[in-house]
Amino acid sequence: MHPERPADRRSDNRLTRRDFVQTVTAGMLGATMLPHVAQYQQTALATPAKLGLQLYTVRDAIKTDMVGTLRRVAAMGFDGVETAFWPDGVSLSQASGALRDAGLPVSSCHIELPIGDHRQVMLDTAKAFGATRMIWHGWPEDPRYSSLAGTKELAAIYNESNRFAKDNGLRFGLHNHWWEYRNSVGGTYVFEVLLDELDPDIFFEVDTYWVKVAGHDPAAIVARLGARAPLLHIKDGPAQFHPNLAADNPDPMTAVGQGTQNFPAIVRAAKGHTNWMVVEMDRTAGDVFTALQQSCDYLVRNGLARGRTPVPR
Repeated sequence: MHPERPADRRSDNRLTRRDFVQTVTAGMLGATMLPHVAQYQQTALATPAKLGLQLYTVRDAIKTDMVGTLRRVAAMGFDGVETAFWPDGVSLSQASGALRDAGLPVSSCHIELPIGDHRQVMLDTAKAFGATRMIWHGWPEDPRYSSLAGTKELAAIYNESNRFAKDNGLRFGLHNHWWEYRNSVGGTYVFEVLLDELDPDIFFEVDTYWVKVAGHDPAAIVARLGARAPLLHIKDGPAQFHPNLAADNPDPMTAVGQGTQNFPAIVRAAKGHTNWMVVEMDRTAGDVFTALQQSCDYLVRNGLARGRTPVPR
């Protein structure tokens, strides 16, 4: 989830990121994954991470029926949610009330950088949802990521944001896209510069899909970050880079376990450091709720994550 730079509207009736942000107020197991599952079952964790949903995935449904959508999410078996932004006319208190009524705790919140007026918005968001993890959504790509000096400048801004968060009893983290793992500056990747420049208590919410799109092995990145990656974004699909991505036109994503990702390997690589596995789908070819139910079933049934209620086997 993230705001978008100007882009043409799609011809269908789905909200683009641009449409969505302009209205804000503040499985089935695929046959190709069977070897992965068998491999994972040999090294299953005793206590899998909690299973969450990034609410940007169901943004269209929330705009139409917020209460019904959140209840439907809870009934699927998700243990909690990660908030994004809310449709025009929905206050933070209304949103938090709907989440509370649905029985959905908030793992984390995607926010704007706490600069200027956004500082109070971040504090109000944390209070409304009872959450401490505040995550810079990171969209769109900042042109400063094209140079070493620019990347270091952004790291300084993130460190300042982290100090503000800590001063208010909160934790600050970063959510990545493909450019942090694709852009090379000063002879190294952007994410490696960030690792060197950021305060050590800034955490990473690794979007495993965009890491793969950038050409890296998500399991290797998760292993390298270790305890600094307590949250993982879980999405599946072709995971191939193409120029249309910057115009908010990704390939349709699949249910988790039906694409190219090796989630058992990712879970093993995390070595128990993952607190939440947060499912997100930017775009789906079919019904998003069907894909989400298949994703929840796949992750819970195979011991990769734990949901709010047991999924029948």
